[in-house]
Amino acid sequence: MPEIRIVTEVAGRVCALAVQAGASVSDGDDVAFIEAMKMEIPVASPAAGKLKSLLVKIDDVVAEGQTIAIVET
Repeated sequence: MPEIRIVTEVAGRVCALAVQAGASVSDGDDVAFIEAMKMEIPVASPAAGKLKSLLVKIDDVVAEGQTIAIVET
């Protein structure tokens, strides 16, 4: 099964996780929300599949382009 990385497009703080590892996700489903500049920016799955792992937790600080989760298609 191919693995697809879910990456954040903005730097900030993880303020919410919409799914947990092992959950099924569809293309475009929000996986996490990053707080940046007093806004909550959603990070969506680029493909449908099973969320293999979450690499962040709430209150983690992430960089632009950082992988936050992996989806198995």
